[in-house]
Amino acid sequence: MPPEGIDMNVTGVCVSQITDKLKMTQSTASQYLTILLRADLIKAARIGKYTYYKRNEDTFEKIADMMKSEI
Repeated sequence: MPPEGIDMNVTGVCVSQITDKLKMTQSTASQYLTILLRADLIKAARIGKYTYYKRNEDTFEKIADMMKSEI
């Protein structure tokens, strides 16, 4: 588990937090995270021995703007 005091709203979540919450293996979670990274839907940041993942807000804003212009 990552160190205490990490604000997941700022830093994101690590793989172990995802696997614990979703009850999946680390390998499966990593495969899904790789897909999301390649699609630019999430960002990854390495802090110490942990990699933290969080939503790529820029991409979601672009998607929302595109949807607004199409509707």
